[in-house]
Amino acid sequence: QLAESGGGLVQPGGSLRLSCAASGFTLDYYAIGWFRQAPGKEREGISCTNSNGHSNYADSVKGRFTISTDNAKNTVYLQMNSLKPEDTAIYYCARDRRSWCSANYDVWGQGTQVTVSS
Repeated sequence: QLAESGGGLVQPGGSLRLSCAASGFTLDYYAIGWFRQAPGKEREGISCTNSNGHSNYADSVKGRFTISTDNAKNTVYLQMNSLKPEDTAIYYCARDRRSWCSANYDVWGQGTQVTVSS
């Protein structure tokens, strides 16, 4: 299972850190991706980290968001800085079937709401 937390309401320019806690499996063997879905829009993949720590980002978040993993806590984080109103969405994490980011996800969290508004 995956469980996201850390969402909330933040002003433009602010920061949030989302957590994705894994249970029932170890992150040592799986890549994890972060996604978001805004109302009326398609789900967007925004970042992924391989089990060895290599990561990638969508252009829309590059330079503002950072993905990281704490293997001891079996948790993946998404640090979000310089937030914009267009970052408002439900954020999800998902497990890739492989240890690298192959875009083949089989386990999803329930999502956490992020709202960027003044």
